[in-house]
Amino acid sequence: MMRGYGQYCGLARSLEVVGDRWNLLIVRQLLIAPARYRDLIDGLPGIATNLLADRLRDLEAAGVVERRTAATGSVVEYALTPWGAELRQPIESLMRWSTPLMIRGPEGDAFRLEWLSLAVPALLGARVKVRASVTVGLEVGDAPFQLRATRSGFEVGPHDGRDLDATVRADPACVLGLAAGALGLDDALTLGLVEIDGDESVVRTVFSA
Repeated sequence: MMRGYGQYCGLARSLEVVGDRWNLLIVRQLLIAPARYRDLIDGLPGIATNLLADRLRDLEAAGVVERRTAATGSVVEYALTPWGAELRQPIESLMRWSTPLMIRGPEGDAFRLEWLSLAVPALLGARVKVRASVTVGLEVGDAPFQLRATRSGFEVGPHDGRDLDATVRADPACVLGLAAGALGLDDALTLGLVEIDGDESVVRTVFSA
């Protein structure tokens, strides 16, 4: 665990727990879903295996992460404790704050589609109010995803087979730009950055400017 700041301040004490490099990204992965050690290695491109082990040990000792037996059997997986799961809100706030940093695109950085499952709801939830439940397909890679919008919020995950009201075909940077409101849907269509199959009006209710 990182050296303490010696300050009686909530921010300082929080950073003593999650301020080390990789810690919040580990939390990001576990907000998506509990994961085995190998899953975390795959979901954190660039992390060394020994460093991940050290970070997990520190987060577990701090009460942020816990180990448990997976529902499928004897495999051990890592999950957030209830206290650790409370980091969702500050992480979503950081994702919204990052919008100016994301506009320039990936620039060769690693990207995993599963990261959209946190980012898109965080961006949309802060500015879009949905009046009726809709499901929009997201074709942003090899695996089909879906964006489920209800009055209680937004969820993004693999397509579960339900009927889609429309499908959006775009690259991840475009989807993030639309979700953040940094890119208007009309502009994206005009520039050929996005294609829509199905009811375009449904897409507009979700990705409203």
